[in-house]
Amino acid sequence: MTAVLTVAVLLIVYGVTSRPLDRRGITSAMTFVTLGLVTGASGFGWLDVPLDSAVVERLTELALVFLLFSDSVRMDLKALRHSAAWPSRLLVIAIPGTMVLGFVMGLVVFPGMAVASAFLLATMLCSTDAALGQRVVDDPRVPPRVRQALDVESGFDDGIAVPFFLVALDLTMATLVGGVTSAVLTNIAAQIGWGLLAGLSTGAVGGLALRQADRRGWIKPEWRQAVTFAIAISAYAVAVTLGGSGFIAAFVGGMVFGAVSGQHGLRTTYLTEEVGNVLAAVTWMGFGALAISAVWHDITWKVVLYAVLSLTVVRMVPVAIAMLRTGAARQTVAFMGWFGPRGLASVVFLLLAMERGIPGSGDIAATVVATVGLSVFLHGLTAGPLVGAYHRWFTRQATRAAAAGCKTPLAEGKATVVPRTRRHPDPNEDSAVPAARGSRATTAADGIPLGESPHG
Repeated sequence: MTAVLTVAVLLIVYGVTSRPLDRRGITSAMTFVTLGLVTGASGFGWLDVPLDSAVVERLTELALVFLLFSDSVRMDLKALRHSAAWPSRLLVIAIPGTMVLGFVMGLVVFPGMAVASAFLLATMLCSTDAALGQRVVDDPRVPPRVRQALDVESGFDDGIAVPFFLVALDLTMATLVGGVTSAVLTNIAAQIGWGLLAGLSTGAVGGLALRQADRRGWIKPEWRQAVTFAIAISAYAVAVTLGGSGFIAAFVGGMVFGAVSGQHGLRTTYLTEEVGNVLAAVTWMGFGALAISAVWHDITWKVVLYAVLSLTVVRMVPVAIAMLRTGAARQTVAFMGWFGPRGLASVVFLLLAMERGIPGSGDIAATVVATVGLSVFLHGLTAGPLVGAYHRWFTRQATRAAAAGCKTPLAEGKATVVPRTRRHPDPNEDSAVPAARGSRATTAADGIPLGESPHG
């Protein structure tokens, strides 16, 4: 019970000090990783739980499941339809490009690494973390179009990365049996196929049930959140029972549920998202307490080199290619390229890979932990200063354009709607999810341009 008490106390400590910490640029992930280091195996030993324990694995999996589901529910594709150019470029060009470049860098930096293992490493580190990038996405000083692109990318790329990760994981495991067999291919098809089916069915049935209950006035406000939460669990459980991927089911199920129910706001997803956030906080404690100490002796200069390349070249070059001929300035491309933090999904992928007993796990585990660890602190510490510098640059450019009588707005300043805003209640939603006193209201799916007040 010592570990349980430690987790509870750390959650309380951060919760009651979260606002002043945030004002000082200290993110929740930075805090919990640090507290994990202090209270873990390399510190006081209060969080000394085996990294490969079933409890740790299930908690981290559920954290990603709930956040995948709530993120995809919150994504209003209708609102996004008329301003999808930048987000779609990041998803269609930058994410695959990151995988390809990460794969190549893996073979270069680790000459002895198997091809399948290099591909697996690339898929584990290709997606960005919405929560770690939240400070940038929520800051009204960042132009609306840039915030939207980063927000949509981080909301979708975890779901996009999952099938590639599953394929890479099975291909890596196939090296243990001498090559790709029909059983391996069958398992890949089952993981993806059953995951899609589970997501489509539970999302559609759950969304229709909520829609009809709303129409007839059957659902009490306090139970709306529980229904959404149960649908997320159902999507995951059905997929796992059938032999499919619970992550694919959660992602697809959330999109279908949102589309069928017509509900995209925190009025419906608040509980699911907050449970995911709490479990993510526990995951970050475990990351600091267990993962870092477990791989510390495997971290070499090659591991650090790949981690740095993954956060810079591997991410920024594909983003630059994706943004060609969009009118975005070099400063904007660099800003968007840098703020692609790696986080929870990479940690979950690593635990799944370790559970399967992948060959060559030492370099892979050390590299993922080093990359995520660097990302948590580097992206957290640079968010405030770089947002400020970017805002000053953009303001100067906009002022010069206005002084020159330019009627065409800068590409970055084009008006756009918010398809999704995490963590902040809609001002148009009922009091089931009250906004904190004095907090800044933002909108999610009501078509109000990002950064503008819904009240004019």
